[in-house]
Amino acid sequence: MAHDFNLHAPEGANKKKKILGRGQGSGKGTTSGKGHKGQKARSGGKTYVGFEGGQMPLYRRIARRGFSNYPFKQEWQVINLSEIEKRYEAGETVDLSSLVKKGLVKSSANVPIKILANGELTKKLSFKVDAASEAAKAKIEKPGGDISVIPPVQKAQPKNKKAGGK
Repeated sequence: MAHDFNLHAPEGANKKKKILGRGQGSGKGTTSGKGHKGQKARSGGKTYVGFEGGQMPLYRRIARRGFSNYPFKQEWQVINLSEIEKRYEAGETVDLSSLVKKGLVKSSANVPIKILANGELTKKLSFKVDAASEAAKAKIEKPGGDISVIPPVQKAQPKNKKAGGK
């Protein structure tokens, strides 16, 4: 049985490296594509994004103002009912340890778990999670299941820095 494999890389995928500084005839001799003198012609002569030739850059000239909600951000590991329907048998308890065993959440991620209502649930299951949407609660209770929501521990609130404080 002869195989007729015709595998090859797409055009332009494998390009030959341009070798610099090997004479005028190579096309990249003399200055090796770096032009004449200046910072960019020197070894290690690179600038960072936002560099303005030594002038105070714009991002440092503009005052920092405003508010960011980032320190108060709450992340969740979300699981849809469709995933739970596939992996759980009737009468089982859905909690952190069982979700980790079934591969639905990461135990290392110290993030609360929230159940969402995407999909249908036909089995009677017992839930012990950090949060669930109202629609998910209704779908869980419809086949006779129960849900107990354990509110997650709140992150420590960042302290405000006083303007003239030490």
